Amino acid sequence: MNLMISTFVLILAAVISILLAQAFQKISVSYISMFLGAMIALIPLSNYIEHFNSEIFLGLIIAPLLFFEGQATQLRVVGQEIKHIIQTAVFLVLLCMIFAEFSVHLFAGISLPLAFILAAVSTPTDATAMESVTNGLKVPKEEGTFLKMESLFNDASGIILLNMAALWYANGYVNYTETLRDFLISAVGGVVFGFLSAFIIVLFRQVIIRSSFNSLNAQNILYIVTPLVIYFLAEKIHVSGIIAVVCAGLVHNAEAQRSKLTNAPQVHQGMGLVSLITETFNSTVFVILGYMFVKIIIDDKITSQSLNWVWIGIILYVINVAARYLYSRIRLRFNNRAGWIFSLGGVHGAVTLALAYTLAESSVRVGDFNLVLMSESFLIILSLIVPTIVFQFILPKEVDNQSAAKEIDELRVEMVHRAIDAVNKMYLPDNVRKSVIFDLMSQKQRTRTRDFARAWLEVVKRPEFTGAEKELEMRAFMNALAKEREYLDMVSQSEVKYQNYVYDLYNEVLLAESLVIGPDIFDENAK
Repeated sequence: MNLMISTFVLILAAVISILLAQAFQKISVSYISMFLGAMIALIPLSNYIEHFNSEIFLGLIIAPLLFFEGQATQLRVVGQEIKHIIQTAVFLVLLCMIFAEFSVHLFAGISLPLAFILAAVSTPTDATAMESVTNGLKVPKEEGTFLKMESLFNDASGIILLNMAALWYANGYVNYTETLRDFLISAVGGVVFGFLSAFIIVLFRQVIIRSSFNSLNAQNILYIVTPLVIYFLAEKIHVSGIIAVVCAGLVHNAEAQRSKLTNAPQVHQGMGLVSLITETFNSTVFVILGYMFVKIIIDDKITSQSLNWVWIGIILYVINVAARYLYSRIRLRFNNRAGWIFSLGGVHGAVTLALAYTLAESSVRVGDFNLVLMSESFLIILSLIVPTIVFQFILPKEVDNQSAAKEIDELRVEMVHRAIDAVNKMYLPDNVRKSVIFDLMSQKQRTRTRDFARAWLEVVKRPEFTGAEKELEMRAFMNALAKEREYLDMVSQSEVKYQNYVYDLYNEVLLAESLVIGPDIFDENAK
């Protein structure tokens, strides 16, 4: 029962935060989600929330997010950047970890094995968290590509290094040969398993699409569970599940490019499901973060001796930023501005917290575990707050939302007026004309709730359209929506500043057309 309540509360909080983000567009949805998560931790209902399980969190939430993130990335781009991916996912991770380990040991006065653990947990970056600090800002393409590629592949490095640090902490020594072997098996095995398993699944789905057994809903369910299956199977054979799902996503990107029109309804519905899951899960991640921060404090994880966590969190953050800046200037040859974007863009999030929680199942002492938990939590907070402030001064702003909204509203109104003019010029029965015009007017998003209620009552009371009337209705919509597309096509060639928004409107019209074309125009009564 608690698991069901936990799921319901977290998803409800995620949905509310998404709605609130529409009202407060200058505030990232991630911060709103964290705030709601913190509020949940302060109310009595929090007693019904299940304890955080890092394995379930990584497998059921992070794995699908990374899979969809991988699918949004072209395999060709990864191939072009493979050298830099290896460097940032391996060498940069090692550089940050070594500097952080010895800095924490030197300035915080804790043992090297524990410092190693703290440094290892602090290495993975989070693409989702990065988006929260650049809300309303434009990230340069080159720096953005490097940051995205890094966050997709450096989680596995952090997991391997953390395992190595935990063994050092428990046994008092490090087996470098075994660690290197485990890393190669985990990373290379994850790549091979991810590509092979995804390719087999893709071929299977393509065979089904071309057979009489094809089912749109079954195909989409298979697609949605793909990252879950690949992640848990990869972990079962002791290779990196994180790398496996990222590679699987890359394979599915190539599939999408070459099969969009093979089964258009399925692809379209799949895109809608991905958007729904991604937005909900991203928000849920930050709800969990906010909840965990407050819960850690409420549960007295902070002891009198562990106020050192603030100092350690600052050290970890400063050293990571400094190491990333030096790497970007020396190895990537970025200029000063690009170097700061890259260094501050290494934002930490849910993966860092999940890694910290994996220590709960190891032999790390309770006091040390609490210290790691609070230090990494403070690191996450700093990595979110600092770039949110700094990026306001060094990154250009997106098109002002209010200006864009006003412009798009004017385009929408003109678009609908042209459609209504086209309908009024057609020969139509009055009841059909009235119904079509009401639906077109609703496109302007200016109809009131009372107008909808009145129209709803009319639908309930009036007899259903005959087959001939249904056909006339469909043709009226086709003519009206064609005029809308014609107008938007003209605008897209001149209004370059708002071109993306115009294409969004164009897509809305195409979706509307798919809803009104092809009804059952002949019913039994008309035959």
